[in-house]
Amino acid sequence: MNRDALINQLLSDEGLRLKPYRCTEGKLTIGVGRNLDDSGITQDEAMYMLANDLRRAYSEVSAALPWFIKLNDARQNVLLNMSIQLGTKGLLKFKQTLAHVQAGEYNQAATAMGASQWARQTPARVKRLQDQMRSGEFS
Repeated sequence: MNRDALINQLLSDEGLRLKPYRCTEGKLTIGVGRNLDDSGITQDEAMYMLANDLRRAYSEVSAALPWFIKLNDARQNVLLNMSIQLGTKGLLKFKQTLAHVQAGEYNQAATAMGASQWARQTPARVKRLQDQMRSGEFS
C-alpha cells in the first residue's frame, strides 16, 4: 500500500468535512468519509478529541479570565467542566457566578450556578459542581 497516495485519493474522492453531514446514503459522516452511524469512533479517538477539547478550553478560559489560573485545581475544573459543556462563550454568560468566583465568594458562586436554565437541564451535574465549588475539593 502506498499510504500517501491513498490518502490523497481519498481526500479527493471523499473530501474533508470538519462538521458532521449526511452522505449520499443518508449516513451521518465526518472527516474523510467516516460513517458515524455504522462505525462511530474508537475510545482512543474519543480520548484524543477530549484531550484537544481540554487544551482548547483551558486556553480560552485562562485568556478570558486571567484570575482563573489562581484558583485551585478543583475550582478550575468546575469552570472547565462548564466550558466543555456550554462552550466558553456559554460559561462567560454566568456573570454573577464568575464575579463571585473572582472575589473568592465560593458559596455565592455555587448558589448563582444553581439559579440557571443549565441547572434545570442537568441538575445532578450542577449539584456536584456546586459542591465542588463550595468545598474546593473534588467530589
